[in-house]
Amino acid sequence: MSIKYSVLDLATIVQGDNIQRTFEKSVLAAQHVEALGYTRYWFSEHHNFPNVASAATSLLIGHVAGHTKTLRVGSGGIMLPNHSTLSVAEQFGTLDGLYPGRIDLGLGRAPGTDMHTAGILRRGQLEQHYDFEKHIADLRQYMSAANENASVRAIPGEGADVPLYILGSSTDSAFLAAKLGLPYAFAAHFAPGQLEVAMRIYEEQFMPSTVCEQPYKMVCINIIGADTDDEAHFLSLSHFQAFINILTDNRKPLLPPEETTLDNLPQEALVHLNRMAARTFVGSKDTLRQKLSEFVGALKPHEIIVSGNIYNFDAKLKSYTIAGSILKDF
Repeated sequence: MSIKYSVLDLATIVQGDNIQRTFEKSVLAAQHVEALGYTRYWFSEHHNFPNVASAATSLLIGHVAGHTKTLRVGSGGIMLPNHSTLSVAEQFGTLDGLYPGRIDLGLGRAPGTDMHTAGILRRGQLEQHYDFEKHIADLRQYMSAANENASVRAIPGEGADVPLYILGSSTDSAFLAAKLGLPYAFAAHFAPGQLEVAMRIYEEQFMPSTVCEQPYKMVCINIIGADTDDEAHFLSLSHFQAFINILTDNRKPLLPPEETTLDNLPQEALVHLNRMAARTFVGSKDTLRQKLSEFVGALKPHEIIVSGNIYNFDAKLKSYTIAGSILKDF
C-alpha cells in the first residue's frame, strides 16, 4: 500500500510579511496541497518566537479547515503540559463539530518554548516529572462518550471523532505510543538523531488497540525541491539560516537566500547544523526521488509529513508539488 503524505506548517513569518499575510499563505498552501492529494495539514504549537505565528494552534486549525474541503487539519502538535485536558477536549470537540471527520489531535510533551514562557503558560506549575500518560488518559476520558455521567463533562468534546497521535523527538514517546497503541509521529525535521531507534522501539513494543491493530509510523522531514539541484540548494539557504538562528537564539523572520550569512560558520555551529539537518532533503525531482526512495525503503514509514522553510512562496508551493509527485508513487 502506498504511503500517505502530509504537511507540517509552523506559520513561519518571512521577512517583509505581517501576521495577516502569514495566515493567508497558510490557507493558500493548504488549498494547494489538498488539490495535490496530501492527507493532512498540521500546525505546531510554539510560543514566544518572533518568527513563528502558530501559538493559538486550534484557532489556525479551524481557520484552515474552514477554507478547505476534504483535507484533514490538526495539531502537530498541541503541547499538552501547557493546557488543561478539559480545555483541549472542548476546543477539539468544537472543531470536530464544525468540521466533522476532518480534525486531528497530535499531542506532545515538550513546552514548545523556553522554560520562562512555559512557566507563564502553566501559571508557575512546572512539574519536574510530567505525567504525559495520565493526562492523555484524562483527555481521552473527557472525549469519550462513556463520560456522559461524570460530574465534569467536555461539551463539546464528549464523543467527538478526533483521532489522537503521539508526537516525539526522542525514545520516551515511542515507548508511550507503543504502550497505548496509538499512531506515532517523529520530529526528524529538527531532531533526527534518535529517529531509527525510536521507530524500532515503537514497532517492537507496540501493543494493538482499538485504534491501531498495527504500528502506524509517521516521520516529519524537510523537503526542498526545485527544477534543478542548484536552485533547490539556493532556496535551502533560508532554511539552514533558520537552523543557525535557533542555535544562536537569534530568532528573526525567515530571510531570503541572498541575505543569509552561512559562510565561515564556526566548527561547533557546523556540527550542530549537520545534526539538525540530517533529514533535510534538497534537490531536483530526480535527486529527491533517489534520496527519498532510499529513506522510505530503509525506514518504511506509513506517512511522510513534509516541512521545510522556503522564502519565496511560489517556490514553496512548487516544492510541495514536487514532493507530492514523488511520494504518491511510494
